[in-house]
Amino acid sequence: MKINYDLKMEDIIREVKNTGLKKKLLIHSCCGPCSSAVLEYLNSFFKIDIYFYNPNITIAYEYQHRIIEQKEMIEKLDYDMKVIEGIYDPQKDFFSKIKGLENEREGGKRCYSCYDIRIRETARKAKEEEYDFFTTVLSISPMKNVNYINEIGEKYSKEYNIPFLYADFKKKNRYLRSIEISKELNMYRQDYCGCIFSKIERENYEKEKLNKERTHG
Repeated sequence: MKINYDLKMEDIIREVKNTGLKKKLLIHSCCGPCSSAVLEYLNSFFKIDIYFYNPNITIAYEYQHRIIEQKEMIEKLDYDMKVIEGIYDPQKDFFSKIKGLENEREGGKRCYSCYDIRIRETARKAKEEEYDFFTTVLSISPMKNVNYINEIGEKYSKEYNIPFLYADFKKKNRYLRSIEISKELNMYRQDYCGCIFSKIERENYEKEKLNKERTHG
């Protein structure tokens, strides 16, 4: 049976609202644009901090560009949130853990491992810092597997004994809203997920598309 993770999130939010208190939420973010509409929505219900842990961003200047955008976005929107930067070590925390999956297509087993790496570390950090919930903005993207994301979140919720905020953040036009906010703030929106494999796949796709246009033009 297909699970409606947006409804599961709304159920949790309803329970939080009934307590009359803003619960502490640590939310993993991959970049400012993807987090924008998520933070806008959840800010009313939770006391949020952002965990920027993304060893999958394998090009150093791209990583720096994205974390700067993340911090600047928070400042521009005047959110009462802090950005916590995780350890950035692509060789140790990404390449070594996806070994053997380098040739997988985007969206497959390599991506599952990548989600797993980042969500696990977010759960660990949230437990260590005594947050009430943890989650990730990854499901804002139509290109991400929402079932993978929530299954992994549930797994580490049990392992670390901390509630996971289930979500399908792209629902209710929040993905489109993230594009709007990015344009309003003149933010950098990358055209690939983060790892060198997704970058190469994206570049090959663009080349193939251009060649087809030239052939049929």
